[in-house]
Amino acid sequence: MDNLPTVSIIIPVYNSDKTLRECLEGIRIQDYPREKLEVIIADAGSTDSSLEIAKSYNVDKIVHNALKTGEAGKAVGVGEAKNDIIALIDSDNVMESKDWLKRMVEPFQDMDIVASEPLNYTYRKSDGFITRYCALIGMNDPLCVFLGNYDRYSSLTGKWTECPVEVNDRGGYLKVTLLDEKRLPTIGANGFLVRRDELLKCHIKGYLFDIDVVYDLMKHGRSKFAKVKIGIIHIFSGDTRAFIRKQKRRVKDYLYFSKVKDLRRYPWGSVNKKRLIKFVVYSFLIVPLLFQAIRGYLKQPDRAWFFHPVACVITLWVYSLGLLTSIFKPSPLERDGWQKSR
Repeated sequence: MDNLPTVSIIIPVYNSDKTLRECLEGIRIQDYPREKLEVIIADAGSTDSSLEIAKSYNVDKIVHNALKTGEAGKAVGVGEAKNDIIALIDSDNVMESKDWLKRMVEPFQDMDIVASEPLNYTYRKSDGFITRYCALIGMNDPLCVFLGNYDRYSSLTGKWTECPVEVNDRGGYLKVTLLDEKRLPTIGANGFLVRRDELLKCHIKGYLFDIDVVYDLMKHGRSKFAKVKIGIIHIFSGDTRAFIRKQKRRVKDYLYFSKVKDLRRYPWGSVNKKRLIKFVVYSFLIVPLLFQAIRGYLKQPDRAWFFHPVACVITLWVYSLGLLTSIFKPSPLERDGWQKSR
């Protein structure tokens, strides 16, 4: 136990009482020396019972996130953290086992490895249909199926990414070398651990954007990451309406922070245009999406697969409308009243 690194767990929170208790319970039961951990809650002004839950679990720090977004909360938490490893855990993430943290820090014995991330999203039959769908498909945004830049194992493709990488199997984890800074997997969220000293070299000005951090690390010559052969539970809170709102937030925030604030650095414009066109065509025709859903169902039967056509069509229209409205006045999605539900 003496050779285990110290870890700062950072959790952005905003009206997260429906998932935060399970998140913190997963941390509490870890087989990891408590004196080597600090848990930091970055709260954006919750009006529900989130802060009471956090206090009941004796978290080490509760800090205020004035800028509201999860990315801003991560940046605030990093500024407060003091330990060797930063663990970015969202309030809807749950560590799947008691040895989760030990297994996640194991790759850091290799000094070449700058960060680690779970290989899977944990599938649980008891979860809601969108949570199950995301776990099965291995991503939270179905557009990534077509772009190939996902970063978790997908039951649909049988891969964890289609980006150019070099992989060395080390038993408990894959040692991954990223080969092209313009074609990166969407690494950086939902259970991402990174060396604090390397993270502080990245371009963090009030906001910590996941893939931008990976892009910065590569620019600094740190291209080796670990994909640990373990999962993390990512609870999607809500129904189809919540999915629509989440996709709206994704596109509106990206356009605002890239066009207006000039804070985004990863070149999303370099995505494969043929793959993007395929997504548009499939989403218009719908039938090819049904075939994808059926193929997934035959691999792992679950009716959640049939949310796939719905998710793709929603994503196409929400992203298209977001791009059109951004021509006139890009703005972030308002967070006031945001409430997680299950």
